[in-house]
Amino acid sequence: MPQVTHNELQVLAYRDPLTGLGNRHRLREKVRALVSERAEDPAPFTIGIANLDGFKPINDLFGSQAGDEILCQVAHRLKACIPDGATVTRHEGDEFAFLLPLVFEKTSAERIGLMIREVLSAPYDLGDRNVRLSASFGFAIYPFAGEEFDELLKSAETALYRSKRRGRGQITVYSREIAQEMKRSTQLEQALRNAIMADAVDVHFQPIVRIRDGSVVGFEALARWIDADLGFVSPAVFVPLAEERGFIDALSETLLRKAAEAALSWPRELFLSFNLSSAQLMDPTTAPTILATLARVGLDPVRLELEITETAVMTSADTAERIIAELRQAGVRISLDDFGTGQSSLGRLRDFTFDKVKIDRAFVSRITTDRASEHIVKAIIAMCDGLDLQVVAEGIEEKADAEKLKALGCSMGQGYFYGRPVDAAATLAYLERNYRDFTVTTREIA
Repeated sequence: MPQVTHNELQVLAYRDPLTGLGNRHRLREKVRALVSERAEDPAPFTIGIANLDGFKPINDLFGSQAGDEILCQVAHRLKACIPDGATVTRHEGDEFAFLLPLVFEKTSAERIGLMIREVLSAPYDLGDRNVRLSASFGFAIYPFAGEEFDELLKSAETALYRSKRRGRGQITVYSREIAQEMKRSTQLEQALRNAIMADAVDVHFQPIVRIRDGSVVGFEALARWIDADLGFVSPAVFVPLAEERGFIDALSETLLRKAAEAALSWPRELFLSFNLSSAQLMDPTTAPTILATLARVGLDPVRLELEITETAVMTSADTAERIIAELRQAGVRISLDDFGTGQSSLGRLRDFTFDKVKIDRAFVSRITTDRASEHIVKAIIAMCDGLDLQVVAEGIEEKADAEKLKALGCSMGQGYFYGRPVDAAATLAYLERNYRDFTVTTREIA
């Protein structure tokens, strides 16, 4: 068996076997050499990390061999397009790193990122098919983002993480402000995880009424969180955070349990409306989890109505369709939320089976002052009537809005005009005041 020389071992230690590029050790060596070279006159330079957006689903769908082929094509493109004197390495998995000795400031780093992003966005040839990918980038400039390799690399990773949070194909150059933003986000995440474990995230309920007479027909469950240190945290902040960090299922299960328990104290004819996230409509376990939660609490599935947005449906249409079908088969009703704000709402009404449509508040809030909004709402009501779909108008804040919707034939409404979101105990008090023959008993409150 031939002996491997010391030089050959060194080459193997610094080389990625799949792409032929250098690896993290090579990047470290190159950065340290550049810092040493510029010790007497420490001119800035930049390191960057690129992450392929959506690589894992393609790898899962077409197999690891196809994934390896894409990574090799990415490596080839990167070697061909990086500036003279620059180094590209395979960082790990679907991440690649760069050392850019002649990039001194933010604008130049962003320009390089735009150029590489364009190169990587062209289709990848897998023989019998082509696939497209985007890439997200994080850059860090020496010495402002760190003087040692590990610190500099951590700064680039922080910038990349911010890019990934903002969506596909984003470019971020590290700054102290971004570091503080990410630190606050991490602290918020930990506080929210602790709150979920401590059962400290609460549910409030907003009435949904029959417009013609103002009688309540159900309640929408809305998440509320007041932290001892942070104070009130808006659900517009913490719900997306739970989605991004991958624990929306735990949050949603807690909220649904609490909402269902509260609904047991309401008259049986009132329904509970609950929001599902896009992440949950991509998870095949969503329907069994929801139905198991209802079974444990003892709430009849026919009393539950799940609100989903068109954007959430389109994130993974096939999986969403199966989840919706499974839930509807169990008696759960499905409502299309924020109708009118998506890209192809009419197509969604054709392709999916819904029970109800909620007209977005953007139209409802201007119904008495803007003729276009009035006609849009009127058209939605007429269309839903023809499709045998119930309609709820969201965001009703004035009596004039309610009267206009009543005249247009809208059956249900929701908004501050009818009631603000309140906790479970206040909801029972609301029912005692507003629902016929309803009396709160000691047992119900307990």
